Amino acid sequence: MKERFGLLLFLILVVSSCQKKEEPITITSEDYHNSVDKVTEVMIHDIFSPPVASRIYVYPNIAAFEILAQNNTKYKSLAGQVRGLEQIPAPSQTESINFELAALVAHIDMSKRLIFSEERIESYRDSLYTSWADKNEAVFNASKNYGLQVADHIAAWMDLDNYKQTRTMPKFTVNSDDPSRWQPTPPSYMSGIEPHWNKIRPFVIDSAGQFKPTPPPPFSMEEDSDFYKEVKEVYDISQEITAKGDESEEVAIAQFWDCNPYVSVTRGHLMFATKKITPGAHWIGIAKIASLKTNSDFAKTVYAYTQTSIAIADAFISCWDEKYRSNLIRPETLINEHIDDSWEPVLQTPPFPEYTSGHSVVSGAAATALTDIFGDNFAFDDDTEIPYGLPVRSFDSFKEAADEAAISRMYGGIHYRAAVEIGVKQGRDLGSFVVANLDLTND
Repeated sequence: MKERFGLLLFLILVVSSCQKKEEPITITSEDYHNSVDKVTEVMIHDIFSPPVASRIYVYPNIAAFEILAQNNTKYKSLAGQVRGLEQIPAPSQTESINFELAALVAHIDMSKRLIFSEERIESYRDSLYTSWADKNEAVFNASKNYGLQVADHIAAWMDLDNYKQTRTMPKFTVNSDDPSRWQPTPPSYMSGIEPHWNKIRPFVIDSAGQFKPTPPPPFSMEEDSDFYKEVKEVYDISQEITAKGDESEEVAIAQFWDCNPYVSVTRGHLMFATKKITPGAHWIGIAKIASLKTNSDFAKTVYAYTQTSIAIADAFISCWDEKYRSNLIRPETLINEHIDDSWEPVLQTPPFPEYTSGHSVVSGAAATALTDIFGDNFAFDDDTEIPYGLPVRSFDSFKEAADEAAISRMYGGIHYRAAVEIGVKQGRDLGSFVVANLDLTND
């Protein structure tokens, strides 16, 4: 009798040990930060241009936000608020869905569709999938399936934004007969990137030209002209700040906000790239810093990333519309031709026209979006550039950071004053419009 009882107890223990555990799956804001960081890491590896990088951030964030808006009364769907987006599919009422997990799945899946090195995202995804399935397979499968369903919905909407069409449009043609027009710059002399970005469907703004800035000063190399004075100012500032050597605060500012994803380095006959984040990625990093400082929960974290990335994406569309309309020559070209043929800017000149300054426009827009969420006078320590060997810089507000990002382009020798000052205004005006026309919370 005792032997049979012992055998029965043994069998019960074996069966119970084989059953899968049903633990709760907890998804935190840290998990979402990690997913965004992984996307940034892959984008640096793949070397995406600043406008394209903005597109890679915005669609995955929207996918995640839309799922959370389905099940969180604090937030409202973007459907009907951003161009062309229809309501996402409703979740099944018969399945137990973890909406945070589904949002993270959608973010990861959309990100994988937008980068080149898919295996890097897949490896990250698969490790998470295994962990979640081990905890609760039924909830994981239901949540994953819903997240992928929403990702398909967002992807179908994304595919109508004209991006694919711009891949087959003609390359930018340089007009060498007009001395005011942009010319490729050293050391790579690359063609102008993304000349058709103004054809990308905007998110909130009415059109690419809605925030068309005032024109730059009329081109003239006469020494008493406003334009020549701006050229000379770039040269003079460069001479002054580089003479200070390692003590130059202006050079430190220029380097901190460089955000050039592909800096060409020449060693003899060898040319290679130093990879960095883009301007949009820097501000996505600041969104992370603000979310962490305020201990934002998962939903508010996604909200912050989403509103910021929408403002950044529309800012690039607006800025690139002006860049290839005014098609203005860079300081490096004119200074070498007319002032000092051996002069080099502090920063490497990026491969597209000068006016307006992209970092200025994007910084103005992103700072406005973040101020709307976290408030004025939000002090923070910006450690975004630590991975690239640069120290932390501290700011008393997002606006102050945007102003520094803008003036950094003059210190770097890659923009004139008009492009910086009018550019940051263009970004702030656009950012204010985005904030005023997005109704994402029920507060």
